[in-house]
Parts: sequence; C-alpha cells; structure tokens
Amino acid sequence: MHLRAINTTRNCILAQKVTEARSFVKRFKGLMGANELPVGLGLHILPCNSIHSLFMRFPIDVAFLDKHNKILHMLHAFPPWRFGPYVIGARSALELPAGTLQCMGTHRGDVLAFEAR
Repeated sequence: MHLRAINTTRNCILAQKVTEARSFVKRFKGLMGANELPVGLGLHILPCNSIHSLFMRFPIDVAFLDKHNKILHMLHAFPPWRFGPYVIGARSALELPAGTLQCMGTHRGDVLAFEAR
C-alpha cells in the first residue's frame, strides 16, 4: 500500500507515493541499490531513529519524526556513503528526493500526516 505524505503545518504535499519499510530487511535495505528517488516518491522507515546511506548512489532529504509525526530533525541532501546522527525521540524517518524539504518550506517542528492512497 502506498501513502501520501502531507505537511499539515504548511498545508503541502511532500510526496504523492510513499512506501513504508517496517520489516528489518526493508528498513535495512531502504534505498540501497536504487538509481534515483524521483520527485513525488518517498520511503517512510519505521521504527527508525538513525539512517545510513551506504551503497546509495544519490543524496536524499530525511525528516526524523516523533510518535506524533512532528519533525525533530532534518538532513538536507544527505550524501551517499554516510552514517546519519542518532535522533533522540525519533520513531520514524521519511526519506525524500534531495531538495524536497527546502523547496516545500518544511521546518523542524512541522507536523506530517500520512494518508492512504
């Protein structure tokens, strides 16, 4: 099932088609091996309080969310082959194409919603 990611604070859609990664294997694999993450797509990893971009080929934006989907921390254009920070209180992470968060005016403290499509 795919979801739509909406920034309810800014009243804008961050991604039209979000896939959830809930199993250990799907969370670990994430976007590894993908050639790109096209505009409009995203990956919601849960539970998640830290990410890595090992074996990735492109930068991504990442929003770390608490249990109420409030953004606690963001990474802009996080490059391949890096380990991200451990984000205290984060319950999930939304990975988006690089530039999405800034383009949509997303800020720490904004609240996101995920709607079934």
